[in-house]
Amino acid sequence: MSIPVDRLLLNRLAFGGNPADLTEVGQLGADRWIDSQLAPAPGDDPGMVERLAAVRLHIKYDAGEGYAAADEMRPLALLDRDVADLWPLTDGKHPMAGQERQRPRQEVAAATLLRAIHSRWQLREVLVDFWHNHFNVNAAGDQAIAAALPAYDRMIRIHAFGNFREFLEAVATSSAMLTYLNNRSSRAGNANENFGRELLELHSLGRDAYLNDLYNRWRDVPGALKGRAAGYIDQDVYEAARAFTGWTIEDGAGLGGGQSLPATGRFAYVEAWHDNYQKRVLGVDFDPFQSPMADGRKVLDLVAFHPATARFVCTKLCRRLVADVPPDSLVKAATAVWIENQKQPDQIRRVVGAIAHAPETRQGFGAKVKRPLELVASYARGAGIDATVTEGLLNELDGSGQKLFGWAAPTGYPDSMDYWLSSHVLRKRWTLVLGLTENWWGTGVFLPTQRLGGAMTAEQAVSLWHEDLTGAVADDGTVGAILSGLQLAAGALLAAGRAADPQHRRILAYCAMTPAFNLR
Repeated sequence: MSIPVDRLLLNRLAFGGNPADLTEVGQLGADRWIDSQLAPAPGDDPGMVERLAAVRLHIKYDAGEGYAAADEMRPLALLDRDVADLWPLTDGKHPMAGQERQRPRQEVAAATLLRAIHSRWQLREVLVDFWHNHFNVNAAGDQAIAAALPAYDRMIRIHAFGNFREFLEAVATSSAMLTYLNNRSSRAGNANENFGRELLELHSLGRDAYLNDLYNRWRDVPGALKGRAAGYIDQDVYEAARAFTGWTIEDGAGLGGGQSLPATGRFAYVEAWHDNYQKRVLGVDFDPFQSPMADGRKVLDLVAFHPATARFVCTKLCRRLVADVPPDSLVKAATAVWIENQKQPDQIRRVVGAIAHAPETRQGFGAKVKRPLELVASYARGAGIDATVTEGLLNELDGSGQKLFGWAAPTGYPDSMDYWLSSHVLRKRWTLVLGLTENWWGTGVFLPTQRLGGAMTAEQAVSLWHEDLTGAVADDGTVGAILSGLQLAAGALLAAGRAADPQHRRILAYCAMTPAFNLR
């Protein structure tokens, strides 16, 4: 199956295309449209401020010991709040319902989905989704991470097109990551290795650069004796963990001598908790008693500028944007741009631009399957549903296998087709499509006949909506399967006007269940 290049690019570099996007790409041409997406104007996202302000999410819980019951529609009031404002949600001394402690995660999830559907700057939203998975935290499993999530999301948005080295430090000093990977409790003499390991394995060099199955002494690793180790071993993990001791958050912990940290949830560096002795990471010696935070920052320098990091992150970007198994030529080209621009403030923008403009990105439809977030956003966009976000829709998305900011493992959600095509997940995908179509969750009434002329046969309607939604002409087998599923005869005449909306909605929903729409 083939689809027009503009459709392919909108599926890969955006959450699908809506009529306005298709018109814009047609007028600008693919390359100029990509360039515009790579440079989103600050504050210029028509309608998003108003849409976010209009959202109301239901919150309901019974009274408990020390707090009253609640049953109200509440706006998204926490998205711009400082972590210090939300840190009281983590205080067990103040009784409150669990729904209140999880409210920040729910609001960020709602904003994420609404932006995916309606934002003008689609490529930015795709990249924000990518980086949230790359630097995954589980806000559903920890009230402190939930409280820190709005600030974490804002940080990712700031750095999504920026410099990777700067991005790494922003992540390493974020309250969400410090809590998720336990570095907030890492002390000299008892360093917690979780952050050090995931920094090397998931955030930078990647699992393929783990060489402990080949070498168990640092000096045996190729290049290590020259300070340019080809990869890392467990010793590097332990030493990196020591380098980040004392990187913590202001959570009220005692400092000794009757003093304590404030309880703001913000980043803090506690010199007394830092292991100041000599270290060695990736074959590079660290002198003892360096200036505050210098050890951790030196580790960030080493991993950010390591060739394995360039290959690993660029492969992930190509996998997310293009194919489960991305063309090696594309990965090599992106890696070269990454290394050439590793000191540039817009390093990531340049790499993503190289991928987006590459000929490989305009070929090979069907190499990815849309995850549930993509499916919901692309269907609302493609069908022209002026959807808002409700608690019911978020709950359904949570149950689809992609609970936003709720993946327990630090790996982030799987980014390969096989995970998302199980029978259970497929059934959930169809429910999401039907629910949006029929407005089960109060997301918005959908009147497809407003985009049509007069009456038509069922076969004509299937063919029209399939091509309108996917850009591909439906073959006879697809048309027949949809008609059979809807129990419609090919020559059956559908009514004109509003009376035909229910039938057209169902046809559209079935078109959105086809491989032509679910693949990209």
